[in-house]
Amino acid sequence: MSDDGRIRHNVVSTAMAIGIALLVRAMLFETYYVPSESMLPTLLIGDHMLVNKYAFGARIPFTNFRLPALREPVRGDVVTFALGRGELGEICPADRCPDYPVEGFVKRIIGLPGDTIEVKGDRVYLNDELLRVEFDAGIFLDEAGNRLRIGREFLDGSSQPVLDDPRYGGLTQVRVTVPEGRYFMLGDNRDNSHDSRGWGTVGRAELKGPVTWIYWSWNNQGSWASMLNPLTWWHLLRDETRWDRIGLTVE
Repeated sequence: MSDDGRIRHNVVSTAMAIGIALLVRAMLFETYYVPSESMLPTLLIGDHMLVNKYAFGARIPFTNFRLPALREPVRGDVVTFALGRGELGEICPADRCPDYPVEGFVKRIIGLPGDTIEVKGDRVYLNDELLRVEFDAGIFLDEAGNRLRIGREFLDGSSQPVLDDPRYGGLTQVRVTVPEGRYFMLGDNRDNSHDSRGWGTVGRAELKGPVTWIYWSWNNQGSWASMLNPLTWWHLLRDETRWDRIGLTVE
């Protein structure tokens, strides 16, 4: 093979590999990094997760069409979705603020279309019934060393962990009916989560998919600029990698 032929072969192979990788990311799986404490204790800052994009029907690149969904979102799903963020930091549902740049968020679905939701005194009322919570699972220490109570909240026959911050209560929510085609999201760290209580419901089209499992996790307290230093990588691998979280499924 001539040098020109070899170069063309390498260019074509590289382009195909990039194309396949982009297709997988656009239609099958997407990665997500957890930047905040809003989903403690389920998700920690520094968790890196895979999101199943084809479960809810992946969007075909450069179009507004979606592939058929394998299933519809259900209560209790931990999902990633898009929200808009304005110049002053204000957050708004992406479909209602189309001029805002979008960012990825992760929360748990509590309310489906047609559900009524009310949150008062850190307790959730779903369709006028109080969700049962049992606070007997011990204490969780957050990044600042605050002691938060661990509870189990029962939803549709299963349970998920939630946190209660005894220092203060979280946002409340007056009784509201979730509109058709929209979903009500809450963080598991209820007193320290900015969620649907603050910015409203999320449209079906903005849901990217359910979180499947954690493929990497580390406790990186440095800046992103520090990641340019290879010594930072060595320190994180040696001292800050949460090896016990790698491979965990998210429920």
